[in-house]
Amino acid sequence: MKTTRRHFALAASALGISAAFGSVPARAADAADAEALVVAAQATVEAFTRDNDITGFVAALGPAKGILVFPRVIKAGLVFGGSGGSGVLLVRNKTRNEWYGPAFYTMGSASVGLQIGASVAEVVILAMTDNALNALYHKADLSLGGDASVAIWNKGVGTAADTEPDFLAYSRVKGAFAGFSIHGSVVAARQTLNDAYYGKPATPLAILLEREVSNPAAANLQAAVKGLRRIAISEIAQ
Repeated sequence: MKTTRRHFALAASALGISAAFGSVPARAADAADAEALVVAAQATVEAFTRDNDITGFVAALGPAKGILVFPRVIKAGLVFGGSGGSGVLLVRNKTRNEWYGPAFYTMGSASVGLQIGASVAEVVILAMTDNALNALYHKADLSLGGDASVAIWNKGVGTAADTEPDFLAYSRVKGAFAGFSIHGSVVAARQTLNDAYYGKPATPLAILLEREVSNPAAANLQAAVKGLRRIAISEIAQ
């Protein structure tokens, strides 16, 4: 009987060790994905700044409380379609005028109808209100246009809205779908990337508000956003 119990104990230990080592490649892959996403997000922010066709983006960043950057959102469809991509969220500390983050998020939507083709978009969404940030912190699945209002920038039109929206969305699109709407898209934290990037369990609240974790590799992205906001404030003051 003792021998049997010992065999069960050894088997359980072996399974535990195997599971631990088996998860290492997955964690390493998540960390690599997170690091690449941060670099791509910085490139997207800088590209939006240089794009003269995207009017009002830099100015809107001035009063923004947070910025969501999705470097690559893919939309494809035939009869059933959808879009999706991963991105990062940074938030501004008003007192210190510093940007914290990133926290990692996903955005996706599904649709039905004839929509042959595909497109790829870079999407930047500015969080303009406290309601926007609270929704990102606390809602497991945030519906843009449902749980929080969103105004979408369109080339030649701007971001006209009757009232101040919770979010302002800008996009640069390549592909068959000329218009890239995010109404109805669902935004959710990508916890595996958050944990991998910071090397420990880290919720968006812990990263952005409580600042329990940090990663020096995010410094360039934070500096890029901070520099853009400085430009925005100086333009408003002129």
